[in-house]
Amino acid sequence: MKKIILYLGLASIGGMIAGAILLVFAIIIATPNLPSLEAVTDYQPKVPLRIYSADEEMIGEFGEERRNVTPIAKFPDALKKAVLSIEDDRFYEHHGVDFQGVARAALVNLGGGMSQGASTITMQVARNFFLSNEKTLTRKLYEILLAWKIEQNLSKDKILELYMNQIYLGQRSYGFASAARIYFGKNVNELSIAESAMLAGLPKAPSAYNPVVNFRRAKIRQEYILQRMRDLKYISSNDYAEAMLEELLVKGLGKEFNVRADYVAEYARQLLVTMYGENVYVQGLKVYTTVKKAHQEAAYQAVRKGILDYDLKHGYRGPEGFVEIPNAAFDSKQMKRALDEALISHPSSDEIQSGVVLEASSSELKVFISSGEMVSIKGAGLSFVKEALSPSAQPKLRIKKGSIVRVMPSSNNTFQIVQMPEVESALISLNPQTGAILAMSGGFDFRRGQFNHAMQAQRQPGSSFKPFIYAAALEKGIMPRTLVNDAYLSIGGAETGSKPWEPKNYDGKTEGLMTVRAALARSKNLATVRIIRAIGPVYAQSFIQKFGFEAEKHPPYLTLALGAGSATPLQMAVGYSIFANGGYGVEPYLISRIVDMRGKIIFEASPQALGDESLRVLDERTAFVADSLLQEVTRSGTAASARVKLSRTDIAGKTGTTNDAHDAWFAGYHPKVSAVVWMGFDKPRSLGSNETGGGLSLPVWINYMTRALADAPDMPRVKPAGVEWEDGDWVIPEFTARPKYPSLKD
Repeated sequence: MKKIILYLGLASIGGMIAGAILLVFAIIIATPNLPSLEAVTDYQPKVPLRIYSADEEMIGEFGEERRNVTPIAKFPDALKKAVLSIEDDRFYEHHGVDFQGVARAALVNLGGGMSQGASTITMQVARNFFLSNEKTLTRKLYEILLAWKIEQNLSKDKILELYMNQIYLGQRSYGFASAARIYFGKNVNELSIAESAMLAGLPKAPSAYNPVVNFRRAKIRQEYILQRMRDLKYISSNDYAEAMLEELLVKGLGKEFNVRADYVAEYARQLLVTMYGENVYVQGLKVYTTVKKAHQEAAYQAVRKGILDYDLKHGYRGPEGFVEIPNAAFDSKQMKRALDEALISHPSSDEIQSGVVLEASSSELKVFISSGEMVSIKGAGLSFVKEALSPSAQPKLRIKKGSIVRVMPSSNNTFQIVQMPEVESALISLNPQTGAILAMSGGFDFRRGQFNHAMQAQRQPGSSFKPFIYAAALEKGIMPRTLVNDAYLSIGGAETGSKPWEPKNYDGKTEGLMTVRAALARSKNLATVRIIRAIGPVYAQSFIQKFGFEAEKHPPYLTLALGAGSATPLQMAVGYSIFANGGYGVEPYLISRIVDMRGKIIFEASPQALGDESLRVLDERTAFVADSLLQEVTRSGTAASARVKLSRTDIAGKTGTTNDAHDAWFAGYHPKVSAVVWMGFDKPRSLGSNETGGGLSLPVWINYMTRALADAPDMPRVKPAGVEWEDGDWVIPEFTARPKYPSLKD
């Protein structure tokens, strides 16, 4: 037995000597093949494309690597210590390799595979810059040799700086400065100890410890890192206690920016790719848009509220899904795992969270929501789903234990049951003086659908198109005081070019003779058809092109008067801007300037200057009188509520509702803001028999304009030469002297 032990000992020693010889030989062979350190000594990382508002608030970031390169001095001390405590607490003591850790890992690896790496921060830098992640002895050898080489050429602080800027931390973020923005919506120097510890937990396994995906797992690791920081004397016991109690507010994907401008950022990205190609994602360009933070926030919130108000009015459609609830305690791992998995496929939409019903009765629901809370909903919070809580409710509608529902905060720190809406809406606003886009909300939630309804949705504008026809009529001598008959009208197939047509007013009623001013204010279809019949649809089609509309999308038929063509909200906003600015064509633009990585301005917009008559597309007299007609709509017509609620006399606009209420519009303006709101379904269907542009889109417009015009002075109009006040209304004598049009009284 002793001989066997002796032989084994000698064999072991021999093996160790042989291993050492092989190691030295490997080093001799490998060292000349080590790569140059240029990648770390001349660090040139891929820096993403960043999009900003006009007031320099970041609203978007694009690139495979979302990175914000930061000098080591600007990283907070707590973050550096959090990283060192968990990744390499002897970083400032070793020379690139921690031999104690390597020896420990080697024993484990020899006994059961490559399960431990014992990599120092320097070794991780070597791997991240030069090597793959494959777990082989050859790769490990090169990693060690490169770590020694890096330590000989760079200071410890420089190595740590490279690591903290290069490491991948989930959500496409590289480096801790980028992660601070993405996970907490903060600059890296603003991180607390608790937040620093959570970010420090990400390098080991960015997916597993991602607080957006699994907050509880990330929290467990954060608490362990805080303990390490305390044990290593990096923080005091008091700091530790405070950090453990701190409530962490994780922003997550889609919430990392303080301004919700997803559609703006995406449109800017498309423009930049067109200008510079795909390389735009790695050049570190900073793009400043014309969008203003206050305007964008107002637009986003107004659209969301308008959609939710509509949805709550039209009834509950039933739970989004159902999950079997395990027979386990609420705080058990089994229960938490089941609830987490159930909600993964039902992501939150800002204030609207998903939840699983754990207890259900006709008077109360207990719901576990995606933020990790258990909430009790009763009283007014259940009013929307009252029918769904009845035992006799249809199976598709009924809410019971295991139902997946949506909740939203309401007043007094309570919640209410809601649902994800099906209807969509859009709002876009311009500065009519320059064409600068001030705000853009292309839909309810960009994460749910990237189709930008503000820019891309070609929809029938309905009655919101009438002002362009009335402007055309003015130049044919049809003045605001002209009488037009609001009476039954039958048009034969020879005139329509198709079937006979009997247009009707929205309410089905007629009022007989009225002024043109009253006809537009009350949105009288029959009167408007008589006007386009008098001036001719071909002339009307030609005239509307002054406002930027495409002739092929607005065929020269009588139905043109009622907005039977198609237009986007952006096109409508541009058209109404011409009324707002006195007749000048505006070219909408979004990008004001572009700055490269070195701070050099490589592009700067040159907005148009009003007063340049080469930009005029509409006679200023026509613009003035048309503006007075549109002011009447907000004074006594279908949008009279706007003046009351905004307490202003300088606004104008027009409501619009298409056949069967497929589309609801309000297009309006102040001399400094032109804004258009649309609402409808992506697959057109009726919004409801009693729904109108005045009831759906106008409140959204008012909501937005309340904030957009908060500091804007009242701006009375200045009458141009060639316009006279006669018999109680405006007249353009030159136009009335032209050959007479057919009678509007028939």
